[in-house]
Amino acid sequence: MGNSYEDECRRSMAEEQAKSLAETNDWEHVDRERVHQDWDVLYREITAFLDGGSLPGDEQIQELVRRHFDIVSRFYTPSREAYVGMSLFYAEDEGMKAFHDSYHPGLVEFLGDAIKVFAERGSGFAPSAGAGAPA
Repeated sequence: MGNSYEDECRRSMAEEQAKSLAETNDWEHVDRERVHQDWDVLYREITAFLDGGSLPGDEQIQELVRRHFDIVSRFYTPSREAYVGMSLFYAEDEGMKAFHDSYHPGLVEFLGDAIKVFAERGSGFAPSAGAGAPA
């Protein structure tokens, strides 16, 4: 993945989240406590697979990433690029990296790789804002 694509993903995430926040009064419709509980359960499940030697593209991992995407979609439905941008944010933001890696020292990297696979194979994304990009 080239730097220009990663930059597009970061930009897409920032723009889509800002638009969604503005349209939903800072995501007031989201039960944040429930979201955090669901992510906690999910990250513990992913960690167990990670410890068991699973790979990001494995079917069971991709099912877990589908659940992650579904949780994200409670806030707004991201484009493929915005979803990949979220994985980059997890890796690049100190607080997010520390939070995710508190479950397992390799969770951020593993989840990022799994999200990239999901973005290539998955469905249910919002249309991309980028010209000519796949929806």
